[in-house]
Amino acid sequence: MKSYRKILVLDIPKRRQFVNITPDVVSALKESGIREGLCLVNAMHITASVFINDDEPGLHADFEKWLETLAPEKPYSRYAHNGFEDNADAHLKRTVMGREVVVAVTDGRTDFGPWEQIFYGEFDGMRTKKIMIKIIGE
Repeated sequence: MKSYRKILVLDIPKRRQFVNITPDVVSALKESGIREGLCLVNAMHITASVFINDDEPGLHADFEKWLETLAPEKPYSRYAHNGFEDNADAHLKRTVMGREVVVAVTDGRTDFGPWEQIFYGEFDGMRTKKIMIKIIGE
């Protein structure tokens, strides 16, 4: 069995943003040479998420609105965590959206459903962030 690891580095200019990283994952899969196996993609930050869904702007706006309803950024005083950094809402949003995804690799390709894409969700941005891609298989 082979394994391949790649770190993606993103500079996120906003506090919250969704980024389609599917092309980066597909590129890493090609680099790996792995034809059958599994591909793990995970956020390497506690205030960010990786998830699979549709690449549709209205849906992304709905995610933003829904997450802000569940865990509003302000007032900062509502959260016991806030002190050194005012990012408690980002930790909660990440918990809801998840840390990572695992995608089957079949015949050298990601084995997705019709509309599935991989997204990085940033909830406390405006700095450089990392994403790990780990592919195992043959």
